Amino acid sequence: MDSLLTIAEVAERTGLTAHTLRYYERAGLIAPVPRAAGGQRRYAASDMEWIGFLLRLRDTRMPIGQMQVFARLRSEGSATTSERRELLERHLAAVEAAIATMAQAAQVLRSKIAHYQDQETSLRTTPPPTRQGSSHVPRNQSTLPARPRQAARNRRPGR
Repeated sequence: MDSLLTIAEVAERTGLTAHTLRYYERAGLIAPVPRAAGGQRRYAASDMEWIGFLLRLRDTRMPIGQMQVFARLRSEGSATTSERRELLERHLAAVEAAIATMAQAAQVLRSKIAHYQDQETSLRTTPPPTRQGSSHVPRNQSTLPARPRQAARNRRPGR
């Protein structure tokens, strides 16, 4: 990508909206983007790489505050390499813990799904119980006692 991209082109390539890209710039996640003579933003390949990394951080549910800290440290240069690594290590540990929790929850769901599949299979292969000698009432008949209807003359006015 040798040419510079407009905000619309970056939005199309990243899936972010132009509004989000402008917000990321205001929030300090993206360094101020150079502008063309008419004032339109022009994104370079390096901007696209950085936005791609921000999207990965967002995918891992990194809070925007931590993303801002990371972006600030990045802008300070190589003197902050250790701090950036440590921040990413802490975040990775949190991501891996969340993955382990989700994997455990997924296993519970798989087990419950298998249980229901077994139940469905046994229901399909087991004949329904016979109702010999039972006082089976057809579905269209109510088992509730009949309620007498109140005569129209006994009703109070206004009801």
